[in-house]
Amino acid sequence: MFTVFLEAVFNGISIGAVLLIAALGLAIIFGLMGVINMAHGELMMFGAYTTFVVQNSCKQLGGVWFEVYIFLALIIAFIFTAVVGLILERGVIRYLYGRPLETLLATWGVSLIFQQFVRSVNLVLVIGIGLFSILFFGGLWILNSRTNLARIRNWVVAVLLLLSLGVTITTCNLLSQTYQLTVTQPWFGAQNVDVTAPTWLQDGISLAGVQLPFARLFIIGLTIISVTGIYLFLQGSKWGLRIRSVTQNRSMSACLGIPTEKVDAITFALGSGLAGVAGCAISLLGSVGPNTGQNYIIDTFMVVVVGGVGNLAGSIVAALAIGTANFLIGSSTLASLLTPVKPLADFFAFFATTSMAKVMVFALIIVFLQWKPRGIFPQKGRSVDV
Repeated sequence: MFTVFLEAVFNGISIGAVLLIAALGLAIIFGLMGVINMAHGELMMFGAYTTFVVQNSCKQLGGVWFEVYIFLALIIAFIFTAVVGLILERGVIRYLYGRPLETLLATWGVSLIFQQFVRSVNLVLVIGIGLFSILFFGGLWILNSRTNLARIRNWVVAVLLLLSLGVTITTCNLLSQTYQLTVTQPWFGAQNVDVTAPTWLQDGISLAGVQLPFARLFIIGLTIISVTGIYLFLQGSKWGLRIRSVTQNRSMSACLGIPTEKVDAITFALGSGLAGVAGCAISLLGSVGPNTGQNYIIDTFMVVVVGGVGNLAGSIVAALAIGTANFLIGSSTLASLLTPVKPLADFFAFFATTSMAKVMVFALIIVFLQWKPRGIFPQKGRSVDV
């Protein structure tokens, strides 16, 4: 029985490790900009799908490529989701600073768009997005360089938008009619896809009777590397110092000449990149689908709130505690351990499903926040006291 408990704790820690990687980015974003990014889960989903694509490409190459694809996937997933996050911040978020309700609604809408994009994405859609971006944003760049059109700028933008949409829609229709299903077949669809771990991650070791899968050990090691890297970046780099400065007091930082807009963009890109790394880790635990991010976003927000907004140590403690509690309750391990005490065993057996375990953990977090509303390690600084 004790062995079963240790295995459950280990599995819970590995899930908490994934939550921690995702929560690192979210904690930095929320702590710095006060932005409630509901699309963070979809950035994790993008990281998971990136891993799937890299896996398929390396599988076709064969040989050693498949054995090392996970490292290539981590790099590509981080870069891809960081770029998506940067576009999201520059295109949407920066216009909504100081309005948390609007950012919540906007990013929730973006999350729905991202989910549908994954279900429907095909070659025609990609060509259409690329063509529209070139026509519209290229036209805006030219417009901004012509000062003599400033008076009629709004009209020119409207005409440019209509022309860009018209050319894009016409081109996509011609492609669809010419090549039919060749370019309109969805790449992923609504069904889940499976990511196969490299051969060296498919086994495990037994330690004191406890089975430790290599895939989960790899996730825990990846988390340690990510946490160490973020800590060294925040504490030892110039931009890390600027991020910490803006987090504590944005107004004073701006007065000292720190480019707060660039700090916001870099922070959002960094947090989004960490979400992609978390998505890569998620793909090793199960299948990947358009709703993958939704399964983790609530737990990730709970990690940020319970740990203390923007606090690294608090995020570590909260992620491990929430991940372990979810697994112990949801896998019936806790109910089995409490079999001698029948009332308690029956109580925890009622919550012995994944969804009900989340309900119970959420209830416990609500009780905890009544005692410590700012989390385990509350944020310190002048801006907190204002």
